[in-house]
Amino acid sequence: MKKMYFALLASACWLNLGFPQAAANEAEFVTDPVVLHPDQSAMPPAPAPMRVASADRPNMGGGFIEFLFGDGQGQGYQSQGQLDRQRPLYPQQPAYQPQQQSMGQPMMSEPARPAFDPKYEKQVVDYDGREGAGTVVVDTPNKFLYLVQGNGKAMRYGIGVGRPGFAWSGIKTISAKKEWPDWTPPAEMIARRPDLPRHMEGGPQNPLGARAMYLGSTLYRIHGSNEPWTIGTNVSSGCIRMRNEDVIDLYGRVNVGTRVVVI
Repeated sequence: MKKMYFALLASACWLNLGFPQAAANEAEFVTDPVVLHPDQSAMPPAPAPMRVASADRPNMGGGFIEFLFGDGQGQGYQSQGQLDRQRPLYPQQPAYQPQQQSMGQPMMSEPARPAFDPKYEKQVVDYDGREGAGTVVVDTPNKFLYLVQGNGKAMRYGIGVGRPGFAWSGIKTISAKKEWPDWTPPAEMIARRPDLPRHMEGGPQNPLGARAMYLGSTLYRIHGSNEPWTIGTNVSSGCIRMRNEDVIDLYGRVNVGTRVVVI
């Protein structure tokens, strides 16, 4: 009987010791779950956002072709008049440009350019000469060019003519016309002025200006000028120069084959 009593007592003690451990284990099991945050440094970097660029408009060659087949928002077709308005007729720089002063030297500057004489403005005048309508008459001594209109009238423009030793006279025809022409000085001019460029693209800086009308097979031209203050003077190597706005006007009034009388 005593043996049975001690056995039951031992069992109760063992059960009493096991319950707290089990309760502890149970308590650990039912606690709130722990959220584990991964190590951010070990994660691969997020991909960069993708940028989608709009497709460029197809190059259709510009001008009239693009105007016809484009979306209507490009440059489209532009007339020569529109192009002339976009391109300045004269260099975009002031006529008077002070130079930087060097240490110990007096300030040097370009002289101011003379104003354009209004008597050389384009105008319709009386004409009593013997040349027929459509003829260009160059009055070298008086620095005027006439486009005869008939009925005793002519359109008159101011011009610059050849320097002493370079003036000439004769009858020629307009053999070619060019807009914003390139300039290649002839060998004779290079020999006199070795500092000149061997070739110059057309544009406001070009000495031939906005238009050129070539006279026969000679090197002479009626052309524009980027130096409007020289109109009314003896300035060229034989060419007849006009203001750019005037040469554009004359260019639109004459054709290849027009008779030119230089006196």
